[in-house]
Amino acid sequence: MIKNILRLPLDIVSTLGTNRLLLWQFTVRNIRARHKGSYLGVVWMVLNPLLMMSLYSFVFGVIFNGRYDAASDETALDYALGIFLSLTIFQLIAEVMGVSTTIILGNSNIVKRVVFPLEILPVAQVGSSIYHFLISICLVFVGIFVFGRHLSWTAAALPLLVFPVILFSLGLGWLFSAIGVFVRDIGQLMQFLTLALMYCSAIFYPIDRVIVAGFYPVLKFNPLAHIVEQARRTVLWHEPLQLQPVLYIYLTAFAVFMFGFFVFNRLKKGFADVL
Repeated sequence: MIKNILRLPLDIVSTLGTNRLLLWQFTVRNIRARHKGSYLGVVWMVLNPLLMMSLYSFVFGVIFNGRYDAASDETALDYALGIFLSLTIFQLIAEVMGVSTTIILGNSNIVKRVVFPLEILPVAQVGSSIYHFLISICLVFVGIFVFGRHLSWTAAALPLLVFPVILFSLGLGWLFSAIGVFVRDIGQLMQFLTLALMYCSAIFYPIDRVIVAGFYPVLKFNPLAHIVEQARRTVLWHEPLQLQPVLYIYLTAFAVFMFGFFVFNRLKKGFADVL
């Protein structure tokens, strides 16, 4: 058992490397399918994040007068950019969670009739989410450069925070896509789980405020909250990464990544029988 677990990283790398061309084709297919038939097409990749940022900035920044309290001269525009950055990171996971339970169900013809590396289906979904993330993060940087406090060398640490988000997305994609085949009701819960994760991830408030409110003992176990907080600190407020939260983020990211693949590998043998 332990030997099999230790072999999981090698199995993952081998599977993805062997099927890299197929993975690329399915990733491109997912990107094209998302905007197929729409009049504006890829323009929605720019409009959607801007519209979401505007909505949340108005509700939480104007109506509720929200602030991150990270600087004495923080403005409403700084808060809007903080929401934009936080949502961009969150959406990388949220997109995968939103469709994960139907990834295998939506490709039942492949599962039943073809010898196919099913592991790449959730990975292809993560690949298309990364593509949308890159577009949104470019908009974030443009907004910070034009309207914010400009960028400093600390922003170079952002890839160190994005990488564990990708690991989380892969692990959750494998986990929920496998469970969704056997427990169809989990798809009905996914919208609630995604919304709950958003409000528990310090997107609209600083994590220090949670400490003061007394909820930190519970929310401190949410690695996405630490990722979002560290991203704002490095990109917006020009502060260096904090070692302890980053270490916790990576440990939990690899654990979820490995666990998701392990569950998918154990359950995939029964997909064809259920479908």
